[in-house]
Amino acid sequence: MQTNQLGELALELKPGHYKLDVSFDHFRHFTAELGVPEYGNQALAASSQPQTVTVVLQLPPAGDWQCGPLPNCDPYPSIRFSLRPYHEDANLSLPDFGALPHKVISYYDAHTDTAGMYSGVPLSDLLAKYGVPLGKDLRGKALALYVVAAGSDNYKAVLSLAEIDPAFHPGDVIVADVMNGKPLDAASGPFKLVVTEDKRPARSVHNLVSLELRSAD
Repeated sequence: MQTNQLGELALELKPGHYKLDVSFDHFRHFTAELGVPEYGNQALAASSQPQTVTVVLQLPPAGDWQCGPLPNCDPYPSIRFSLRPYHEDANLSLPDFGALPHKVISYYDAHTDTAGMYSGVPLSDLLAKYGVPLGKDLRGKALALYVVAAGSDNYKAVLSLAEIDPAFHPGDVIVADVMNGKPLDAASGPFKLVVTEDKRPARSVHNLVSLELRSAD
């Protein structure tokens, strides 16, 4: 059984004892014991109420990381950030990226004529994490700044900060690591830049490895 896009699953179970086993690529298995009480007397009221089980999936230690279905992948792949003068060069690993608040968006790929649900971190949130001026601070000379997104094949695309900032521009620009509830495959991931407002998907860089801040000055 698979959860919905929000990670939820509802079941109607007969009275008895059950073992819940949850798995997701690259994460440790989660197990829990469940008990559904017998109907009758005091147990009737309790059994008529739904039970909620919160599932928390944890990443394994770095030494135990398994690439799973991704061939020839690096342990704990990361994105390289070059955002001077606002921050020293930094790497954001897949586990750390996965711990950040995610947003789910719908995206249609005109090249493949397919639509999917992507989960990822807004690029504006990632840049703000490293002190890049956005929102009320995006003005003056900062409007000449742009980001170069590069894939592992050295394919590159450019977005201005104004296009990335939701206060300036509609649509979503996210760095995704999940599509339709599953980690991105080797052809797209483990990271992919997704730009929803473009009429052509040419700036949705797959196999994203670096984000570099530059100035038009």
